[in-house]
Amino acid sequence: MPLRKKSICQHVREVDIHIAQRQNDFRLSETSIRDLVEAFLTHAKCSYDEVSIHFVDAPEICDLHGQFFDDPSLTDCISFPMDDSSEEGYRVMGEIFVCPETARQYVADHGGDIYKEMTLYVIHGLLHLIGYDDIEEEDERKMRAAEQEYLADIGTKNLWLLPLDP
Repeated sequence: MPLRKKSICQHVREVDIHIAQRQNDFRLSETSIRDLVEAFLTHAKCSYDEVSIHFVDAPEICDLHGQFFDDPSLTDCISFPMDDSSEEGYRVMGEIFVCPETARQYVADHGGDIYKEMTLYVIHGLLHLIGYDDIEEEDERKMRAAEQEYLADIGTKNLWLLPLDP
């Protein structure tokens, strides 16, 4: 992979990014996660004080999917939005749960790069946190267009998620 460009993200506020890696198959560089979130927020022109991203194993994502969406099947990510960016005071963006195992299975079946696939999942989750939805056909079209826009921005800046350095 090419060397990472220095992040040029600027925010009205510095965001506190909580990262939990509760799976062991694909440990990620926390710097790459932070750079991705900061670039996303800069591109979105929105500012939050806090966001949490959890990388979880298949049983945990299935449990969450079953508990909150009445569907215990494997999924790529689940998002729980909190505060709207237009609210005053301290704003919590929300939480995202990403399953690297889903990315591994997708890449095994369709090809591609697992870290770019996980980057897509994080962007998808962040889009949900700022109000995008993908239930209705028109909303899904808008979500896919936004994903492509943000992925292009991330690609230009070379801010893909990266494996944890050994």
